[in-house]
Amino acid sequence: MEAAEAADDPCRNLGTDEALKLAEEAVERLYSFRDRYYIEHDAAEATHKEEDIAKQLEVTLNYMKDVKYKCEVLPKAEMLFLEGKALNVTSGYSAEAQEVLSRATKLNPKLVEAWNQLGECYWKHGDMQGAHDCFTGALSHKEQKGSLRSLSMVLRQLGKPGNEHLQNIKESVSLARKAVQLDLSDGKSWSILGNAYFSLFFATNQDPKVLKQCLQAYAQAEKDSLEDCSPDLHYSRAMVHQYEENYSLSIAGFCRAQALDPFWNEPTNKLCELLEYLGKVSDLVENKGRLKGKKLQQIIKGVNIEKDLGPYSGGCYTSPTGHALKLSHAPLALLAEGRNVQRVIVGRVVCSVAMRNFVSFTFCMVDSDGFCVSVTVYNLASGQGVIIGDSVAIPEPFLERVDIQHKEQKFLFNNIRVASPVVLVVNGRKWSKEKLATPSLSVNPLYE
Repeated sequence: MEAAEAADDPCRNLGTDEALKLAEEAVERLYSFRDRYYIEHDAAEATHKEEDIAKQLEVTLNYMKDVKYKCEVLPKAEMLFLEGKALNVTSGYSAEAQEVLSRATKLNPKLVEAWNQLGECYWKHGDMQGAHDCFTGALSHKEQKGSLRSLSMVLRQLGKPGNEHLQNIKESVSLARKAVQLDLSDGKSWSILGNAYFSLFFATNQDPKVLKQCLQAYAQAEKDSLEDCSPDLHYSRAMVHQYEENYSLSIAGFCRAQALDPFWNEPTNKLCELLEYLGKVSDLVENKGRLKGKKLQQIIKGVNIEKDLGPYSGGCYTSPTGHALKLSHAPLALLAEGRNVQRVIVGRVVCSVAMRNFVSFTFCMVDSDGFCVSVTVYNLASGQGVIIGDSVAIPEPFLERVDIQHKEQKFLFNNIRVASPVVLVVNGRKWSKEKLATPSLSVNPLYE
């Protein structure tokens, strides 16, 4: 007789080990139903996920009651853990799950999985310190990938701004690496490692190698069919692509996350913000800031290459790496895609692009030929920027050609990416370090 059939047999009495096994299998089926939902259901059915999970939860709890009825002696802590884990299957906070799991850990403090589940309850309830204590407690008994990656996520939410938070992020990366090493095939661990690298990128000196490690971790995560159906993975990677201004991949990622969890608003909001931004920039570049003809001609005629170059007028430039380079002026229309080595561009600002929740400051400028491009400046201090009519000189400009089609929308423009404002010369003067700020980016994954 199959295990499930044994529990359904009204005349059958169950032994302790058999009953515990049946209960464990029931909870495993419940979690498998949740985790494989997007694999075994069409995307159109995604709106029914929470409702379907709630139904499966009810079936599982009733089954477990029947199992307990057929067994006279059951380990109370283990059964409480399994009941609490079942109750904790939904995305929302369950006070009942927390109460049941608390009882389980008190009866048997060595139940590592009970500590992990209790930590998730605290997390869902917004008690990060409580979650931290639970995951730390679990690791004091056994080094387990679930505890390691959960503590990795929680640590990034804790700590005062500055060195304490930085140390937490570094420890978060270390814990995520350990989780990956315990099971190289677990996509969830790879995904959390990717998130940890992304946080580290912004918390330190923005080393491109760290961002590359982040994307490599996400690529490994995607190989796991279960994690590939996680909206968290696609949302987080879309945020990285947006920062890199790889807008096509960013749009695709937000759309994928949106399809996987229609009830999660963040991917939809970020997608709408990005499309709005691209639409504004495309329009403003095409129409040169939408300035009236007379005003636009005044600005174009006002470009004075020799004067506006300021300290770059002598043709010298010290790069961020400390190398002295010679610069020659280049018209905007003649720039090549990528880094334009030993070139410098000059233009006048025709507009800025006001957008909330963007880590870059964006403006559009024209050169003496009337050619218009957008410029994104990163790490610019709050409240700083340029205004219409300002002259701007940019050494070794990095040009990106944006050409994107999304449904009925078309975005087409040239953009100059500036990693640091201190290389800019504005109105003939080089910007100082007080214009520089450390960027912060709120990623907000569903379960972080």
